[in-house]
Order: sequence, then C-alpha cells, then structure tokens
Amino acid sequence: MIRKLYVSADIEGVCGIADWKETNIGEAQGAYFREQMTREVAAVCESANAAGVTDIFVKDAHGSGRSIDPSMLPENVRIMRAWTRDPWSMMAGIDASHEGAVFVGYHSAGGANGNPLAHTMDTTNLHVTVNGQLASEFLINAYSAASLGVPALLLSGDRQLCEGAGGICPGVHTVAVSEGLGNASISIHPQLACRRIREATAAALAEPAPLLKLPERFSVSILYREHYLAHRASFFPGARETGPLEVAFESGNWFDVIRFLYFVL
Repeated sequence: MIRKLYVSADIEGVCGIADWKETNIGEAQGAYFREQMTREVAAVCESANAAGVTDIFVKDAHGSGRSIDPSMLPENVRIMRAWTRDPWSMMAGIDASHEGAVFVGYHSAGGANGNPLAHTMDTTNLHVTVNGQLASEFLINAYSAASLGVPALLLSGDRQLCEGAGGICPGVHTVAVSEGLGNASISIHPQLACRRIREATAAALAEPAPLLKLPERFSVSILYREHYLAHRASFFPGARETGPLEVAFESGNWFDVIRFLYFVL
C-alpha cells in the first residue's frame, strides 16, 4: 500500500482553461481557474486519504508557484509554494522516499497542437526533444521522478497528452479533462473532471503503474524562437550550437539534463 505520495500541479491542463490570461495570478479572470486547479488537486488528495495514504506533498508548479489555495486541501497535506530555484523545478521537494507521483493540470508539449497553451517549460522555445521525441513537462518530470525510483501513477490534463502518456510511462492512469482544437479548448464539466480525477486516483493507488525504465543516454535538443537565445545557451558546459536557433546536449545522467534545462530555459 502506498503511504507517501508526491503531487505536482500545473494550470494549463486544468478543466476549461483556454487563454494565457486565465493562467495569470495578476488577472481577475484567472481566479476561477486557480480555484479549479485547487479543486482538482484536492480531488487527488481526498481520494488518496481515503485509500490510506498518510503523507501527501503538493508542489504548486505553475507560474509564481502561488496558484493553489491551501485552505481547500485536506489538513494532512504539505504544500510547497514559490520556487526553490534549483534544477528539480516543478518536482522540487520530491525524494526517493515517495512511493508514487501524480501530475495534475498538465498540458501538451511545445510543438504539439493538443492544447492552445501548449509549451515546454517556457515560451522562449518552439520545442524541446529528448532522444528525438517531443518532450512535454510530463515527460521531463516523470523522468525526474523515475531517476529517484518514484513511479508516475496518474496524469490529468489535455487529451493529446493523456493519450501519449502510456508511451512514456506504461500503465500510468490518465484523466483527459479537455482537448485542443486550433486556438480553442473543449472541456468536460469541471465537477465531472474532479470526480473522474478522484476515481482515477483510487484506481492508480490500487493498481500502481510500474517504474518506467529510463534510457541509458539522453540526447536533448532545444529549438528557440530567437537566435540569440541559442547562442547564449551554447555556452553551457557540454552544450553545442547545432543551428541558428538550436542547441544540443547529451548525457547519460538525467540530473545533468535537468540542470542543463534549468539554466538554458
């Protein structure tokens, strides 16, 4: 039985969101979506408690790291707000003692069309690839968890991301709450989203996905929107400029990769 759970939460994949202003803590129209993000995280935590989880750690992993309302979460939840400013980034606070990781409100990768807000880490790049595969934040963060021996149990977010999740983490449970069409988002009802997340959490804890096997070597490429960003990133130790907009980096150690991403994105 899983007793210690890690939850990483973003906002661009929560139910109903469709515009960048709705992600911004400084925008009045973002208040509703911060509440929905909180509801979806709370659904995970409440279901985990019902399944016997005793230690739940939540990382508010969007924007300033201050989108979740802690008062709406169960009392046994610990939450990390703001940023540690280290390479673990959206997975800050995770360690090998966690028995599973859950990803809430995640979204399609930069270079994909499954979400009107698709991006990877920031909007300075067109896409990031790892071993030739478009890298979503889910891929990056699931790899980070796996590098510590922590399996990815559950993912919620847009349909395209969820449909491809099994290719990254075989057996991972998913809940698609929306799907992108052009610059629009088609969503299920927000209460239904929370109910499905609650049910999927119970299923994921009852039948956990296996730990994903990391590749032996990582070949990373970043395609920037501006040429000078590639020039700057090329000075990171081990990085090389492979085109006017592109920088590549290779390593057999995943922490080297997230350290590279931290300093060049």
